[in-house]
Amino acid sequence: MKTFLALSGRRTFFAVLIVSASLAQAQQQNATSASGSPVSEATLPYSPSLDLTSMDKSADPCVDFYQYSCGGWQKNNPIPPDQTSWGVYGKLYQDNLGFLRGILEEAAKAKQRDAVTQKIGDYYSACMDEAAVNKRGVQAIKPELGAIAALKSVHDLAPLVARLQLEAAGTTMFGSSSIQDPDNSEQQIAGINQGGLGLPDRDYYTKDDAKSKETRERYLQHVQKVFELLGDSQDKAKTEAQDVMRMEAGLAAASLTRVERRDPYKRKNKMKVADLQAVAPNFDWPAFFKGANAPTFEILNVTAPPFFKALNSELSSESLDNWKNYLRFHVANAYSAYLSQPFVDENFAFYRQYLRGAKEQQPRWKRCVQYVDDDLGEALGQAYVRKVFSPELKASTLDMVRRIENAMGQRIQQLDWMSPETKQQAMLKLQGMRNKIGYPDKWRDYSSVKITAKDFVADVRNANLFESRRRINKIGQPVDHAEWGMTPPTVNAYYNPAMNDINFPAGVLQPPLYDAKMDDAPNYGDTGGTIGHELTHGFDDQGRKYDAKGNLRDWWTKEDAEKFTQRTQCVEDQYSKYVVVDDVHINGKLTLGEDVADLGGEILAYNAWKDATKDKNLQPANDLTPDQRFFVGFAQWACENTRPEDARLRALTDPHSPARYRINGVVVNMPDFTQAFSCKAGQPMTKAADQVCRVW
Repeated sequence: MKTFLALSGRRTFFAVLIVSASLAQAQQQNATSASGSPVSEATLPYSPSLDLTSMDKSADPCVDFYQYSCGGWQKNNPIPPDQTSWGVYGKLYQDNLGFLRGILEEAAKAKQRDAVTQKIGDYYSACMDEAAVNKRGVQAIKPELGAIAALKSVHDLAPLVARLQLEAAGTTMFGSSSIQDPDNSEQQIAGINQGGLGLPDRDYYTKDDAKSKETRERYLQHVQKVFELLGDSQDKAKTEAQDVMRMEAGLAAASLTRVERRDPYKRKNKMKVADLQAVAPNFDWPAFFKGANAPTFEILNVTAPPFFKALNSELSSESLDNWKNYLRFHVANAYSAYLSQPFVDENFAFYRQYLRGAKEQQPRWKRCVQYVDDDLGEALGQAYVRKVFSPELKASTLDMVRRIENAMGQRIQQLDWMSPETKQQAMLKLQGMRNKIGYPDKWRDYSSVKITAKDFVADVRNANLFESRRRINKIGQPVDHAEWGMTPPTVNAYYNPAMNDINFPAGVLQPPLYDAKMDDAPNYGDTGGTIGHELTHGFDDQGRKYDAKGNLRDWWTKEDAEKFTQRTQCVEDQYSKYVVVDDVHINGKLTLGEDVADLGGEILAYNAWKDATKDKNLQPANDLTPDQRFFVGFAQWACENTRPEDARLRALTDPHSPARYRINGVVVNMPDFTQAFSCKAGQPMTKAADQVCRVW
């Protein structure tokens, strides 16, 4: 992935999701009246893919290319108070929200509506009815809380956990779903995964530095506050919060780290249900899968067996009351953003204000648009693509993809470190890649989802049930290669190694990321680099472990694998030296795949651009040569300002490096950049030839 919008791409990001001020005002004036109600359909504001006002011409590109390309943007675009960071991707995402708002307001008011319009319009209306949500209060989750209160023994947890995971709290205790069989990519099997935590990552529980200790203390206060909102006394809530923290800390200690989870072989642990029962005998697994209404199956994949051993231990050491309180907290925490204002405020105060530095809550309409996209994304996406994604745009994007794939084929054939037999397998994988552009060929059918304009939490619950059951019902079924993992309006892109496909939603193919009014140089630098980035993921330190069909299989010779590792070590070492914030460095092992994809992708884009324009008489424009325009176009997708809190969180959880290093870290390894800007030996944006990192 490339996103800066992580919840989780080139650019995280949300998550993951995530307006220059003047453009935001222009859009707002177009979309709303003084009362805040839309008066006409919003339009996506235009920003060029190469913006001279975003540059800082006082900076030397050979000293700090990111500052040269983005210094003006950073100065002119302070972080809005409701955002944790602010960048080109984030701005386009926010512009998209305003555009989608117009679609949803129209759907909510329409007198004659088809099924799709009814679903998205009523969901949005229910979300926007803040008075009704506040009036209902915690009673909205009374069914879940009542089921927890009725629990008679720890042994009876299994069917209840299955229900709670289906309805909203998807990783309560652990996660479960269907996955592609790592040994047979054409088949779906059952899978369970570590989970059960309220903090963003297991390292928040295990690290002993002062900031981590402070965060755990602040999280304890958050958990206590949630219990108080559920009606518990202050003293009781404080004790309950300590119990929840202890239980989560035990699960965290047995969880795989994010770096360990990057190794697909560590995540592959196939077994029978009886074997899982032997790993964690204190949990009734047959009752869990029956409660989830899972199809009959023989084999499942258990991502982290040590985690389930720890869970098993806690099932015997923790009391029934402690488990009830653990479930009460996680249900309330999962639903908090959809409940009455006190829950919404507490959720914001901890997760966005404390952890990520946001100064104020997003307007309700923004949140409601995001919820529709999350829960009914392919219904909303149908209306979106009709308005913004033309057949011509799809064709031009596909042409760029094919040119970059050709460039990758040439690079593979020219590699001096790879043997002929491994090259043959690499070419098979490249030729087997599927390209998904814009939106799915077949839209998801939401007709079975009950959505009304009267009960927002019920709508959320029903949408969650639909999606959870849709995923579970895939167990034992053939893989659907037409399925998408992102909604059409998403400002992001991704590569799926098990599918061996690259995916570019319509949302990421809008200006300024892809600009039909601009020449090829900045478009190849930006969107071409994104395409190359996702393609390179098929051959990064994770993707290379999957074959052309998406099976987890080692298709490398031992010698080639060792040479690959040596070359990626250069990238890891380079990025590990960069400082994120204070004394926190990039975790080069965590970001390795994205760093390799950034570098490989931009090299591919540059080569493809040169080939596409070889017969054209390219001329300088705005005092920039064509090559300089390519590189500035590349850099300007990453123009961004980030709050220190958000930067710290990303350093622990985000597999992407900070924006500045995703640009400077790439160009320092591209001699073509050095030549384009006439950089001299020894300048920061150059390397000696024997120090340049070369992978693909």
